Amino acid sequence: MAKNPKATSPKMASKAAATLNNPNASATAKSLAASALSQAGNGRQTGAAMESKASQVLQSAKYSDATKALAGTVLSQANKAR
Repeated sequence: MAKNPKATSPKMASKAAATLNNPNASATAKSLAASALSQAGNGRQTGAAMESKASQVLQSAKYSDATKALAGTVLSQANKAR
């Protein structure tokens, strides 16, 4: 299995934390934020289910730029072999 060494940047981790603390953020945004934060500073990779969710967010016009940024971060940390 190919290992992806990328991790969430401090700037994106800060945005993810702000999303989790925002009572108006959608469940999808919070889910992506939690995934991004769980990958900050360690070697964890995005799971297949979250990878699929992030991909759907990026392909949809209904999500905000902030949510799409979180989705991009999560996808960039996906398993390269998938």
